[in-house]
Amino acid sequence: MKKLFLVFLAVFILTGCNTSTLSISEIEILPEKLQKVIDEKNTLQLINDVNKDVTYIVFRSKGTVTTDLETQDDTLIVKLDVTNEQDNAIEQHVYKLTLDPDLDTIDIQINGKSTSFDSVTGI
Repeated sequence: MKKLFLVFLAVFILTGCNTSTLSISEIEILPEKLQKVIDEKNTLQLINDVNKDVTYIVFRSKGTVTTDLETQDDTLIVKLDVTNEQDNAIEQHVYKLTLDPDLDTIDIQINGKSTSFDSVTGI
């Protein structure tokens, strides 16, 4: 009985380690290796940290940005909605994105319109 319990516990722990929670959060303090690859000329940049299975989205806008995630089949839709735009105030927003391994495509939508990345980089 004790061995069965230990096997069950091991399977439970390993299963828990393989699941990921899809999430996006804006970060203020950037890792040094991320700072080094951000291109100030790009409006929208995707940076993959292959060692941590994390993706960063760098977005420059002239307003307040809200985010939302949606999935359709194997596609992740990242919605970036910009409001309160100012003519001269460009701000950099950096988002940490945790992905689900079942998703293989990322569609970025800015104010409802699909947009391509200016740059895709790995660190």
